[in-house]
Amino acid sequence: MSKLKITAGAYSFIAKMEEERAPETCRAFRRFLPFSNQVIHSRWSGEAVWVPLGEFDFGVGFENHTCHPSRGDILLYPGGHSETELLFAYGSSSFASKMGALAGNHFLTVIDGMESLEAMGKTVLWKGAQPVIFEALD
Repeated sequence: MSKLKITAGAYSFIAKMEEERAPETCRAFRRFLPFSNQVIHSRWSGEAVWVPLGEFDFGVGFENHTCHPSRGDILLYPGGHSETELLFAYGSSSFASKMGALAGNHFLTVIDGMESLEAMGKTVLWKGAQPVIFEALD
């Protein structure tokens, strides 16, 4: 099982890659590690933060996709109806954009640090964009 360390602002999490369910997405994302950007609060998806990536192309289609991520799930939306993005659910979430419901590839699941998810999300909501970095652990 491949694991990543995710640091969002002052908060750290360990996530496992969902390699059996989203192998192409995991393989594509791994090529860009360490991956750094900023998280901002979602506008339409509820209790989630996101990393807008514009026209960036990871070269993957849909696999293991969902509109309803669970707390601690991280999705990659490969683009199409909306821009490419990562969505990081910290609570109740229904993935959407101004175009309507979206489905993203569930490729990472937080396995350590769940107790900090809500604090991270509220920090982004009330204090604005926070730096985020995804780093391989193995």
